[in-house]
Amino acid sequence: MSKRYTITAALPYTNGPIHIGHLAGVYVPADIYSRYLRLTGNDVAFICGSDEHGVPITIKAKKEGVTPQDIVDKYHAIIKTSFEDFGISFDNYSRTSAKIHHDTASEFFKTLYDKNEFVEEVSEQLYDAEANQFLADRFVIGTCPKCGYEEAYGDQCENCGTSHNATDLINPKSAITGNTPTLKETKHWFLPLNKHEEFLRKWILKGHKKDWKPNVYGQVKSWIDDGLRPRAVTRDLDWGIPVPVEGGEGKVLYVWFDAPIGYISATKEWAERVGRKWEDYWKDEDTKLVHFIGKDNIVFHCIIFPSMLKAEGSYILPENVPANEFLNLEGNKLSTSKNWAVWLPEYLEDFPNQQDVLRYALTANAPETKDNDFTWKDFQARNNNELVAIFGNFINRVAVLTNKYYNGEIPQPAGFKAIDEETLAAVKAYPAVISSSIERYRFREGSQELMNLARLGNKYLADEEPWKTIKTDEERTKTVMFVALQIASALAVLSEPFLPFTSDKLKSILNHSELDSELTWEDISTKDVLLPAGHSIQSGKPELLFSKIEDDTIQKQLDKLEASKKANEAANKKVEPQKEEITFDDFTKLDLRVGTILEAEKMPKTKKLLVLKVDTGIDTRTIVSGIAESFKPEDVIGKRVTVLVNLAPRKLRGVESQGMILMTEDENGNLVFVNPNIEGVANGLKIS
Repeated sequence: MSKRYTITAALPYTNGPIHIGHLAGVYVPADIYSRYLRLTGNDVAFICGSDEHGVPITIKAKKEGVTPQDIVDKYHAIIKTSFEDFGISFDNYSRTSAKIHHDTASEFFKTLYDKNEFVEEVSEQLYDAEANQFLADRFVIGTCPKCGYEEAYGDQCENCGTSHNATDLINPKSAITGNTPTLKETKHWFLPLNKHEEFLRKWILKGHKKDWKPNVYGQVKSWIDDGLRPRAVTRDLDWGIPVPVEGGEGKVLYVWFDAPIGYISATKEWAERVGRKWEDYWKDEDTKLVHFIGKDNIVFHCIIFPSMLKAEGSYILPENVPANEFLNLEGNKLSTSKNWAVWLPEYLEDFPNQQDVLRYALTANAPETKDNDFTWKDFQARNNNELVAIFGNFINRVAVLTNKYYNGEIPQPAGFKAIDEETLAAVKAYPAVISSSIERYRFREGSQELMNLARLGNKYLADEEPWKTIKTDEERTKTVMFVALQIASALAVLSEPFLPFTSDKLKSILNHSELDSELTWEDISTKDVLLPAGHSIQSGKPELLFSKIEDDTIQKQLDKLEASKKANEAANKKVEPQKEEITFDDFTKLDLRVGTILEAEKMPKTKKLLVLKVDTGIDTRTIVSGIAESFKPEDVIGKRVTVLVNLAPRKLRGVESQGMILMTEDENGNLVFVNPNIEGVANGLKIS
């Protein structure tokens, strides 16, 4: 029996493009789930949109010298196009700057205001006198009061995930000027979460929510057990939805009050466009509401938004909130500010028509229960060893042999052996197996079951060897190819949630459009014949579903990351502060001379030390220098160098070092000689 579902995916901030962390955490699993529900005959509204009122947007606008509207217009277009090109099948992708959202959020606020669901308080908030503004959320950086992380934001610590108020930070600093803020009184409205604590405890802890993921349930339980406090729903900002009541002048709705209402306004926008009643998807108890988010959004979707909905009184509550953990990149945490990311627009440009490869790699390595690591080598291996060698190989063999033996026409089987019946029965079992994984939000498991179906096809062909039986038993070959084509047809349907572009290509190869009716998910488990004898598949050489990815392609991606890493290190390299003052007499004590390195060898059993023989013009002396990790001995022989010759001798690993060679670092952090490099200057020339 079909059901109605409202599926929401976290609204991305429009201050930058989408990267693989967003995809793995939220959008790919949400899309798999939504596609599956549609395939199984359910009524689905898959909703998302750009969150355009976040503080990071105003910070970016200030840095770039443009308006916040310029920023959101730019990135909304980029994000929306990227999602479309990547195949995320939203029923509606809206934006929170839309009038329908402003109206919906304002109405929601006024409803709660009129019901006295808010607490109005005058409190002290952090204020930057130089910037002449209150500091909300990410306008403040300081030390997390829970874990001690020194770069926590004013609303949340990205290190431990704790949500807090800006005034909770230790040693707060303004992100605008770097100044230490002061406290100044201001009036705000608060949602008294403590008032809803008993409801949340009953609904989540004593209710049926133990089927939520352990990370979600555990985090929510911890919050409730610690005791809930009122949460501000307004901010002193000039970018956002104006507070729609008397006394709200100069204030806007807090983004985490405004943003989740975006799910509702986006549903209204969609319903109006397609002729549906939006209330059916938000106020009908028979509708199942599911939020797909990352773990940093758990508290907002499991405590704050449900409290808002409960306070309003007419909305359904989420059935599940299957939040994923974080995805790292090549062993390091993804960071947009450090450009340590794989950006979706760049991926689509570098890997044209290979959307499903990334979808598969992210799903097969999804951070469903713990943080996982994306590496380009694993991406390459998933493609070459699984998609190409298993899935693609099976389909290519089936299509090639069908065209070669039967001119592309499905042969009439000539009786089934036990192996044929067992194989067809196994195919019929896969829809239920994959359904079970998807419905339990185990998309990684589901993707591997799909690959197991392709493995079944490969094994069947390898065991039955139609390329051999065609010479000895043509009737047997017809049966084998008939069975193989049924497996291929099942793959075309069951792959659609995970690999939508591949599914379309495979359906085209098999000419599914010429069948009497479109094959459904249920058909795979109930129909004895998916592709009937006499049906013709695509003629000629079949299109390859996947192509091998070569090492040089992967190396380019690794080089790009390395370049980003070096550029970021250079940009953030801190200049050493000035040392304490010295007198001119102190300086004149330094005896700096031009010298030439005559010999160099690695000091045994060390990583960093080279033993050098240096002509200083006044003598030839031994100097031990810690440059072996940057230079080979043969690379420094003949180098002109600057030598501090009157440094007191010092023994290093039993070798007396009689001076010091001056070194520094270039903009990339590489050691370089402080080299006079003056042609015609003799060794021993004193530098002063």
